[in-house]
Amino acid sequence: MNKSLTRSIGFWLLLVLSLASAAVGGWIIAGQLGTMTSTLLDGTATGIEVYVGQSLVVVGAALLGAGVIGLLIAVALVAVQALLPTPAPVVVEPIDWTADDETEPTERTDLPSADTTETESEGDEGQNGSSGSTATATKISVK
Repeated sequence: MNKSLTRSIGFWLLLVLSLASAAVGGWIIAGQLGTMTSTLLDGTATGIEVYVGQSLVVVGAALLGAGVIGLLIAVALVAVQALLPTPAPVVVEPIDWTADDETEPTERTDLPSADTTETESEGDEGQNGSSGSTATATKISVK
């Protein structure tokens, strides 16, 4: 892995969304259980508070469970990252900007000069390519 786990957007999204899901789930569960408990003990509980409250507790439990699983996955990713060997850094020598380059650029001898190409292509009747085509440069007859 070339990328650090702490620099991964996916890891941070997993961690933040897992924490948010667990917090919202816990908040829903605590609020509904508190309401249901107080109204049932007072004897003022209605069907809406009891039956809808139970459904909301199930939704809160699902959110809390998803958040906990996400946090466990994040912890597992950190553990796996810690177990993987870190690749050795590549040592690069610093550039010596003070050194003078004594070599002169050389001309390429494998390419024909512009003067010889023009004179040779004027006398060649078999070429039907355009002046900048590969056929002209390599002297292949295109028909």
